[in-house]
Parts: sequence; structure tokens; C-alpha cells
Amino acid sequence: MTTLFIRYPAKASVDSGAAQTCPFALIGDGGNLLQQGASPLGNLGELVASARRVVLLLAASDATLLRLKTPPLSAARLKAALPALVEEQVLGDPADCVLAATAADADGMRTVAVVQRAWLEVLVKALLAQGAHAVSVVPSQLCLPFQPGAVSAALTQGDAGFELIMRQSQYEGLGLTLPAQPQAALQTLRALAGEQPVTLYLAPALLKQLEPLAAALHAETPHLTLAEDHWAHWAAAARGAGLDLAPALGASGASARQWQRWRWPLRIAALAVLVNVVGINVEWLRLKREAAAVTQSQERIFKAAYPKEMVIYDRLEQMRKNISVAKAAGGQPAADEFTALCAGFGEALSVLPRKDIIATLDYKERALLVKVKPNLVDAAAMAQLRAALEGRKLELSETSPGAWQIRAAAAGGKKS
Repeated sequence: MTTLFIRYPAKASVDSGAAQTCPFALIGDGGNLLQQGASPLGNLGELVASARRVVLLLAASDATLLRLKTPPLSAARLKAALPALVEEQVLGDPADCVLAATAADADGMRTVAVVQRAWLEVLVKALLAQGAHAVSVVPSQLCLPFQPGAVSAALTQGDAGFELIMRQSQYEGLGLTLPAQPQAALQTLRALAGEQPVTLYLAPALLKQLEPLAAALHAETPHLTLAEDHWAHWAAAARGAGLDLAPALGASGASARQWQRWRWPLRIAALAVLVNVVGINVEWLRLKREAAAVTQSQERIFKAAYPKEMVIYDRLEQMRKNISVAKAAGGQPAADEFTALCAGFGEALSVLPRKDIIATLDYKERALLVKVKPNLVDAAAMAQLRAALEGRKLELSETSPGAWQIRAAAAGGKKS
């Protein structure tokens, strides 16, 4: 997994119309430098898309750092309160700015970064358009090594002059765009640093150019140290800066890209759901038509047999009752009448060695209720009786010891 670090030049140099070259470095998770160079932002599309994360080091002159004392607030309330807290220290409308705050220290002080929203949106959207998976934006002044009691500075040469970056404490720093005059840049740095020791990081070519000037100024600035600039300290400081401006952009920030990555999977999932819903509804309509056709067929058959009778909701049961009534009227008893049940039961008793087993006999709810004398019917005799009754389409169930219930077998199958 890799992280692409990009140092973007100051907005002032962009507005001047100078060609914009961005120093960049591709760094692995172990801190190893994989690739570095300088190129216009529009030519970094392949690197941007291949990196797990893109960290944009915003020009120090484009990010103002304010130290404020804030009341103890939750993250959501602090975000809502920041515009009012910085209003007196910001020229213009705070609503036109992106505001991001660090964690509060022991004294309740926070550093609030203020960046022009329109400018930051242009840069972040340009990275997202090139395929960036996640974007972080950190002010460059917080990406210099932190040296307690001293000032870290960097002087970078761009297409429109020098850019001076200073870090005065853990969460304080500033940036200036200066003309390409090395001696004036060193004097400006010394004036801004005051009496504090300064470590100035320079590119190798610029270091050779400024070494004679620094030696000549050594008597006046004994605490100025020149060091070679390299990407290792920029990357290490950026990871521990504790401030990221990209989430403060809201929907315009890096999170928007994460949703875009799910755009086609979500569309496919929605299409699959739609196809299934349509299929289920088509099947339901087909089954509904089949049910309606079966109902109409049953009604036609019933009307053909009983044209003068009103159809009730259960046509099969109504037909069954009518058939039973017709059989009774023709002298054929129904299978669940008392005489039919008694006749069948009497015939089935012939399989038992003893016939005097009945204590009482009753008829209730179309079933024959029989109580047998105790200790006269064993399990084998009970099995023979059940088989004989099944042959006559009758069912025997033992509701309690010695109490039998005999009724006509249900049409279509045996009752367990």
C-alpha cells in the first residue's frame, strides 16, 4: 500500500499565470521512498489512481492557523461553533472558508486552520477526478519537523519565486511567497524567527547557492542552520500533523469519492432487486389468474348441478353436503351417520376373539363414542381392530384409556 504526497504551489503564483509544477513523492507504508519528482498536477493521474491515499500539502500561504481558546464541546457542536469563534479574525465571510480544528490542549487551546473553500474544492475535486481513493489535505507549515524551542523552515523555489514556510511550534506556522532573491529571503526568515534558533531545509541545488550567503550572515545570525531537504521528514510530519482539512469539505471532500466507487455495484444491486420484484409480481398475477379460473370452474360445476341454490364461499364443502343430502334422500345413508358407523364397527368386531367388550355406546358430533370393559383388549387386538376398521373406511382414536372415538375416514387420506 502506498501514499502519494503532493506539495501544491501557492494560489498567488497560480493567479500570476506561472507554470505550475508540483513536487511529489510516492512512499510505502514502511516509509521507503518509491518514486519522487515534479510534475503538473494534471499529469499525475496514474500515480493518484494507484495510491491508497493522496496527501495534499497545501501551500502555507494559503492556510491560516489561528490559536483559539474554545469551550469544551462535542465534535458536532464545535463544527457548528467554529464560524462564530473565528469571525473576528477572518477577513470576509467564514461561510466561504473551510475550518478544521485540532484537539484541545490542557488549557483548552486549539489551532484552527482557515482555507478558502472555493480554492480547496478545486484542488480536491481535481484529485478525485483523477481517481484518488482517499484524500487528505494538510497545511505545509505543519509538515516540517517539530523542534521544541526552535523554528523549522523551508525555502522552496517555484515557477513564480520563493515560498517560505515556517513552523514555530507544534500547531503554529505561516507561509509567504517571496521574490526569487535569496538574500532577502534569508533576512525575512531571520526577522520572523526573532531570537529563536532556525533550521532551514533547502533543496540540494538551492543549498549550494545559499551556503555562501548564510556564511556571510553568520555573524548576525549565529543560530541559522542550513540542512538538506528530503521527503522523509515531510511525510513523517504530515502523518502526525493532527489536522486534516478534507473532511471539513463535507460532500465535496474525499468521502464523496468513496460513494462513487459503489455507484455501479449499487446500480447492479438495485437492478437485481427490481428484476426480482417484477418477477414476483408477474408470478403473483399468474397465480391469481389461475385461482380465479379454478374458482370460476368450481362455480360453473356447482351451478350446473344446483342451478337454484346460492353459492357460498366454500363450494367444495357445499357440494359435499348436498351430495350427502341426496344420498340420504335416495335411501343411501351417509358414512358418518349412526347406523353406518354402528354397522361398520359391528362388522370389525368380528375379528376379535371376544365380542362382549363394550361397556357403553354413544353418538355425538358425527362420531361413535365407545367405552370398553377394562383388561379385555390388548395391543394386538387393538391393532387387528384398527386394520378391520380401516378396511371399512373408519378411523379409531383412543381419547383416553378405554375410551374410543370412531368416525368416518376423511376423503383423500388417512387421519393420523
